Amino acid sequence: MRSKTLRQPPRLRVLAPPGSRSPRPIPGGLCYRDTGPTSFLPPSIAFSREMASGLGRLLLRGPRCLLSPATPTLVPPVRGMKKGFRAAFRFQKELERWRLLRCPPPPVRRSEKPNWDYHAEIQAFGHRLQETFSLDLLKTAFVNTCYIKSEEAKRQNLGIEKEAVLLNLKDNEELAEQGTSFSKTCLTQFLEDAYPDLPTEGIKSLVDFLTGEEVVCHVARNLAVEQLTLSAEFPVPPPVLQKTFFAVIGALLQSSGPERTALFIRDFLIPQMTGKELFEIWKIINPMGLLVEELKKRNISPPESRLTRQSGSTTALPVFFVGLYCDKKLIAEGPGETVLVAEEEAARVALRKLYGFTENRRPWDYSKPKENLRVEKTVTAS
Repeated sequence: MRSKTLRQPPRLRVLAPPGSRSPRPIPGGLCYRDTGPTSFLPPSIAFSREMASGLGRLLLRGPRCLLSPATPTLVPPVRGMKKGFRAAFRFQKELERWRLLRCPPPPVRRSEKPNWDYHAEIQAFGHRLQETFSLDLLKTAFVNTCYIKSEEAKRQNLGIEKEAVLLNLKDNEELAEQGTSFSKTCLTQFLEDAYPDLPTEGIKSLVDFLTGEEVVCHVARNLAVEQLTLSAEFPVPPPVLQKTFFAVIGALLQSSGPERTALFIRDFLIPQMTGKELFEIWKIINPMGLLVEELKKRNISPPESRLTRQSGSTTALPVFFVGLYCDKKLIAEGPGETVLVAEEEAARVALRKLYGFTENRRPWDYSKPKENLRVEKTVTAS
C-alpha cells in the first residue's frame, strides 16, 4: 500500500510596496510582513502612505539642504596667483569705490604731499604762463594776511617766545590793490574800444562781471593759483583766492610793465565773455524806454510795435511775435508767451543791434596790438 506523503504547502509571496521592508520567510513555508503602520493595508494605500511620509521627511530637511554650502567647483589655479585672490581683489576695489562715493576724502594741500618744492613751483608758475616775474614779488603775492595770523597763533600756542612768534613775511594787500585797479582800468579800455556804442552803465556791468568773484576764481583755479596760495583754510575761500589772483597781476605789473600785464588780462579774462548774452550780465528793467532814448540820441523816430505772428493763442503754450518799426522799416522782432513779453524781447534785440553785441558778432581779436609790433620792429632794427 502506497504510503501517503504529506504535501508541503506552497510558499506565499507577498509584494511589499516600494520603500517598505521585504517579507521574510519563516520555517514551514509561511511568511509574514513587518507589523508597521502599513502592515495590514492594501498595497495601493500603503504605497501612497509611504510616499507621503517620504515627502514629509524631504520638506523637513529642505531648509537644511538649502542652507548647506554647495559643493565647491575646483578651478585650476592661475600660475603665480593664489585661489580666490582675483575675486577678493575685485571685491575690495568695489568696496573702496563705494566708500569714496559715499564719503569722499577731504581735499589736501599739494604742499602736504610728497615731492613738493615751493621755490621750484614758484619758478614753474611763471614759465607755464610764459611771463617774467620777480620771484620775491611773486612769493609775496601768494601770502595772505589770514595765513600770517594763523601761523603766528600756532607758534604762540606752542609756547614760543614772543620775539620768535612774528613771521618775517609781507602780505599781498598792496599788490592786490594795484592789480584790481589796473585790471578794471584795462578792461574798461578794452571794452570801450570794442563796443564804442555801448553806454557807460553797460561797460561797468561787463567790467564788474569779468572782475567778479566767480569768474576770477574760475580762472585762478585753472591756472593753479589755488595750490600755491598760502591761506589759513583749504580749499581757499573765494574772496581770498580772488585777492590772490589780483595780487599776481600786481606782481606782473611791477615785474614786466603795463603792456605785458594788459595782454595777460586780455588773454585770461576777456574770453570769459564767450557765449554770454549782454542782458544776462547787464540787468535792464525797462528795455523799451532805453530803446526810445537811444533812438532819440540818433535822431530816429520812436518805434512802433506790431503783432506780426502768433500761434496757439487759445492753448496753454501760446507764442506771439512782435515787430518794432521805425519809419515803416522793421528794426527788430522778438517772441514771447504774451504780447508784452514779446515786445520787451524785441526791444532787447534792437538794443543788441544798436550796441553791436549781437549773438553773431565777430570774435575778439587776440592778435598783438599794432603799437607793440612797431616797438618790436624798431628794437630788432636797432
